[in-house]
Amino acid sequence: MKKTALILLCLLLPMTSALAEANKPLSAEVLWQLKRIGTPVVAPAGNHIIAPVTEYDVKTDKSSTQLWWFAPNGNQQRPLTIAGMKVSEPVFSPDGSTLAFISKRNDDEAGQIYLLPLNQPGEAQRLSDVPSGVSGLKWVGKHLYFISHVFPGKNWEQIKEQLKADKDNKVSAHQWNALPYAYFDHWLDERREAHVFRIPADGGEVTAITQPLGHELFRSNQGRSSYDISADEKWIAFSSYGSANRVDPNLDLFLAAIGSNNAENITPDNPAADDAPQFSPNGKTLAFNQQHIPGFYADTARLVLLDLSSRKLRSLSDNWDRSINNWRWTPDSKGFYASIDDAATNRIYYIDAQSGQHRAITHNTNFSLPSVSDTGLLVASNESFLQPPQLVSINPQNGKVSRLDKFNDDVLRDVRLGSYESVTYKGYNGDDIQMWVHYPPGFDRSKKYPLFLLIHGGPHNAIGDGFHFRWNAQTFASWGYVTAWPNFHGSSGFGQAYADAINPDWKSKSLEDVLKAADWFKNQPWIDSERMVAGGGSYGGYLSSIILGTPQQPFKALLIHAAVYDMYSQMASDFAVHSTRFGNYWDNPALYQTISPHYFAANFNTPTLISHGQLDLRVPVGQGFELFRTLQSRGVESRMLYFPDENHWILKPNNSIYWYHQVQEWMAKFAPPGPQ
Repeated sequence: MKKTALILLCLLLPMTSALAEANKPLSAEVLWQLKRIGTPVVAPAGNHIIAPVTEYDVKTDKSSTQLWWFAPNGNQQRPLTIAGMKVSEPVFSPDGSTLAFISKRNDDEAGQIYLLPLNQPGEAQRLSDVPSGVSGLKWVGKHLYFISHVFPGKNWEQIKEQLKADKDNKVSAHQWNALPYAYFDHWLDERREAHVFRIPADGGEVTAITQPLGHELFRSNQGRSSYDISADEKWIAFSSYGSANRVDPNLDLFLAAIGSNNAENITPDNPAADDAPQFSPNGKTLAFNQQHIPGFYADTARLVLLDLSSRKLRSLSDNWDRSINNWRWTPDSKGFYASIDDAATNRIYYIDAQSGQHRAITHNTNFSLPSVSDTGLLVASNESFLQPPQLVSINPQNGKVSRLDKFNDDVLRDVRLGSYESVTYKGYNGDDIQMWVHYPPGFDRSKKYPLFLLIHGGPHNAIGDGFHFRWNAQTFASWGYVTAWPNFHGSSGFGQAYADAINPDWKSKSLEDVLKAADWFKNQPWIDSERMVAGGGSYGGYLSSIILGTPQQPFKALLIHAAVYDMYSQMASDFAVHSTRFGNYWDNPALYQTISPHYFAANFNTPTLISHGQLDLRVPVGQGFELFRTLQSRGVESRMLYFPDENHWILKPNNSIYWYHQVQEWMAKFAPPGPQ
């Protein structure tokens, strides 16, 4: 009898182990096992689809990116570039026979252009040898165009010597005499300018395109969308400074004949940003984005068309209360395909270039910027809260989606996921607020669960139906919490008035929306109102700090990451939030005293976990330490997580896993997970 029982036990052990493996959660460790598909590109003939695929090695804390080739019917996929390296910005030659990309290989000191034949055997060959490196790659006609950060007045050999001298210099000091001095996680060298250059596709001399025009690209940030070249290579359009003011810069759009010394400012009367130019394939029209409110990055992006013959401007989207800032021309020049942030979902739309009429092609889950071939093949990446990005083709008539890749199935096969839904509740002033609610695996409505309310950043970046690696609601839910993302007032995708509703008062409306979200959950029979916690990062950290100073708020513990805590100290940032539009703190002190979280420190009494990165130049790390010292001085239980090698986000695998576990431990202490 005992022997039989022992045999049964031995037989059950592997089954139990297999069952446990089949029910493993979407842990932080699992998130870092997933391959991450980037934005795809399709060849003109539609016979090749290329996408960058990034994977991480947790042991070494490093990432690598390969370019993969995919068959249009989804039957094949294979890597094109070497494993263990980094590549970016794939572009096809006009005839689709060759792929260009940027990589840093062998003895390269900076990223260079490499060419890979697709219709015959062969290894990728380096085309460029630019000491200051290349970015923003485009292939138009017989040339490859790119951006490089150069020292004005120096030739390539002198630039190479200057870079070596800088590298060997033992002085670590930076010097600035004007703004800008930083962008997110890196310091800017005011001695250098970003310019567009070109090199023949068959090799030869590099030619400066924008330097002779006397206009540099935007110093803080630039890339492919900063410029475009007409198909006949006669014209360049690019965004640059419209005035000498670099504190509150106004980007204008410039048009110039390639090889000339003069550029025409085609948007001199617009005080806000004009950027992202794209020539139509037929060469008759230039399209670009235009905003109207200076200092408001979430102002509605309108799609504006310039007739190149008449020089007449026409706004195509004035009657549509959505931003159009992620789009491509159709091959026939009759319209655009765009990924639109639309009520908490990034949908693919078609927009008619003549009438401006638009129709949604997709409806559910998020889609990236699409790529379209001359044959009409439309491809994009597609994701949801439960599905990491996948490569798909899309039928532009009926929105039918066909998957083309086979990544991550092996990792997710044994992962037990929860579920989610979109709900609407009444927030500030009785307005409807959309919210994503996530339920843990095995959710039982007859029991009571704790709530982990997530507060998104931006503030003007809505949480859409996509897979979030840094703050994954399903990972939080797998610990035994109902989690939720409310898209409070200020969120994008719900119209201009809704996005701008929290300016300049960052505090009142969104705070009420969050507190009323908590009230909504209190009224659900499956929520334990005594086990409610919350947290957010960036603006979400700001709003969490406001909650921290709000008497009788319902949360037992808070998570505050990279928070704008002291609106005065935010002047040390690369972006000072309200100063351009509403005045600096010495101009409008009452505003800052009303909305800065540090003014409400006398009310702080909620246990708080703080995290911040040293390399964060968008919200400098002193904000986190100031909050931590304040809490400690008040005797409030608190913990500071400091990451010396992270920026505004926690991006390294081991740091991320550590952060997730610290958050799990902190929340469990004050709101034990699981049903009761």
